Amino acid sequence: MSGPGLSGPGLSGPGLSGPGLTRLTRRRLLAAGLGTAAVAAAGAAGLELIEHGVLPGQTDLAQLDGACEVASPPLVFGRLGQARSGRFYSQARRQEVGYTIAWPAGHGPGSRLPLIVMLHGEGRDHTGVLSGMTLAQAPALRISGHPLPPMAMVAADGGTGYWNPHPGDNPMGMVIDELIPFCQRLGLGRPPHRIATMGISMGGYGAILLAEKFPRLISAVAAIGPAVWTSYQQARAVNRKAYASAADFAASDVVTHTAALAGKPVRVASGLDDPFQPGVVALARRLPTGHATVIMSAGCHSGPFFTQQEPPSLAFLARYLS
Repeated sequence: MSGPGLSGPGLSGPGLSGPGLTRLTRRRLLAAGLGTAAVAAAGAAGLELIEHGVLPGQTDLAQLDGACEVASPPLVFGRLGQARSGRFYSQARRQEVGYTIAWPAGHGPGSRLPLIVMLHGEGRDHTGVLSGMTLAQAPALRISGHPLPPMAMVAADGGTGYWNPHPGDNPMGMVIDELIPFCQRLGLGRPPHRIATMGISMGGYGAILLAEKFPRLISAVAAIGPAVWTSYQQARAVNRKAYASAADFAASDVVTHTAALAGKPVRVASGLDDPFQPGVVALARRLPTGHATVIMSAGCHSGPFFTQQEPPSLAFLARYLS
């Protein structure tokens, strides 16, 4: 099914609107072995919160139901290139942050290449920005037997603040004013070579956010299972660190600022049993037409879906960066 703004060749996968969006039911809760006591404890309102991801449990139940079991071809890599890791003091974050830069084989500092800024998820750092591979492996990924075009990738520690500015900690400023200029001094992402953003979960949200805030700098974006909240109240109920205030949520709400993505290649992938899917659907309905690809397919907010979607996301960005 598709709703307003969801039709067109850039969209694929069932359940773009309607009952398929929320597959957790009372019957499924019982089938998962949680019993009538859990239903009574949650109550009707509690179940509604679980269904919409405000309370934990949806992904756990989906895993018991088998909805998280998605297949993906084995990852194949060519010869790895150089990777450099280190630390720098971030004025924007007011603390030291770690970083890793990965080059494709045959390249290194001084090579002029496109750049993908990888943003990590909550609870992760620059060492765990991807699910099925390391950052050093990513430029060497082979897709259907073919190597990616030469691209460099970088990741840095962004903390737990959903990549938006907080009092005393501005991970967005760190990326834009410190990390990217550092990479450009090494030859990466310097015009005419382009810069893209990519991330998973909180990092997927951050990738979209940076593309909306800095459309002249970010040329393309790929987000896997982006953690898109539908309201400040929902975000605060689950994660008080996500936004400093309701005004900050409004300023960094990727759903209401999609006009900034006009003409920009955007790929968003979300599992049908991902608790953030209502937010992703709201985002998809407002994405400018013509350059947006939205994938809604089987899967959860978990490693199997993330790993499945990493190769096509990198291939998507490669088409627009090379």
